[in-house]
Amino acid sequence: MKIRIFVTLKNGVLDPQGKAIHHALENLDFKGVNDVRAGKLIELDVDESTTDSDIEKMCTKLLANTVIENFEIQKLTEQTIEKS
Repeated sequence: MKIRIFVTLKNGVLDPQGKAIHHALENLDFKGVNDVRAGKLIELDVDESTTDSDIEKMCTKLLANTVIENFEIQKLTEQTIEKS
């Protein structure tokens, strides 16, 4: 089973990487970008026996710093995998 974990900074947490990307886009003359928030994507391939609770524990114990980051778990279907 394929799982995607999206990790993003919580609102109010400074995002220097996002600011650098925003600045670079402006320098390249891309207009209309009001703000950029950078995050990370983690893909896991887990056994079917892995529970939702197990995946959430992976996120809270290692994959995301829950003090400053949020995470979203997405289970990939065959359709989602083909579109990627």
